[in-house]
Amino acid sequence: MMTSVDTELIRVLADPLRLRIVTLLARETLCTTHLVEETGARQTNLSNHLRVLREAGVVETEPCGRFTYYKLRPDVIAQLADRFAELAATARTAADNKRACP
Repeated sequence: MMTSVDTELIRVLADPLRLRIVTLLARETLCTTHLVEETGARQTNLSNHLRVLREAGVVETEPCGRFTYYKLRPDVIAQLADRFAELAATARTAADNKRACP
């Protein structure tokens, strides 16, 4: 049975800076300072994007003294990938399910 693709999660990940953050966090856990250095984004802008990613469940925080580290939740990305894989599998048989024109 095919599940629907999470359009809200796609919207969250469609932003270029958020996708860059997710890509960086896929490699290592980073604090805001690291992310500012890596992306060149202003800290306030970056913090807003991190909040969106956190609220969407894509990243989680880990306090460390006066710093906050961010890490990716791979299970969320894997679930989205699984939904797309199911969609692709369904599309492979679409030619066999041709609907007749009225």
